[in-house]
Amino acid sequence: MKPVLILYYSRHGATRTMAEKIARGVEEITGAEAMIRTVPETSSVCEATEPEIPEEGAPYATLDDLRNCSGLILGSPTRFGNMAAPLKHFLEQTTELWFESALAGKPAAVFTSSASMHGGQESTLLSMMLPLMHQGMLISGLPYSEADLTRTESGGTPYGPTHVAGTNGEKHFTDEEIALCKAIGRRIATLALKLSA
Repeated sequence: MKPVLILYYSRHGATRTMAEKIARGVEEITGAEAMIRTVPETSSVCEATEPEIPEEGAPYATLDDLRNCSGLILGSPTRFGNMAAPLKHFLEQTTELWFESALAGKPAAVFTSSASMHGGQESTLLSMMLPLMHQGMLISGLPYSEADLTRTESGGTPYGPTHVAGTNGEKHFTDEEIALCKAIGRRIATLALKLSA
């Protein structure tokens, strides 16, 4: 089985829900398995101290999770058009993987959630792609052959799946948002199998 790492940070749960839906798409591909991981909070005063295992949700990611994955799907809520600080903090500690070229040649994709339709989704997705390109990963988006990409009236971009959560997270996932999450999971799982063959 080829592991596809779905690595995310989520503050209010929408990005976590997207990760779970993406995992379903990965699991639809024979020979691939979804591995969901998250990162701990950070503090503006000092580095936050978190338990080794989160009280709920996915386990915290390790460098070995990245080193051993066959593909990566990275997710974050939008923060002023950028990825959230906890995810950026984690990625900034992957220098040893860069020295090893451990991620070079592996497929990757990104996803995000924002409170509003124009909440910086596309720039957040692009910000997450940059460190992956420095690691030598092969970035994949969603092609317009995914019919839901042209039908969506909420989340969804060719750069990756998105969700419009609403100011208080009150907006439910649309059918198109769910379909695009699953589609990116299938896409990266398929690419991971082909590239590692």
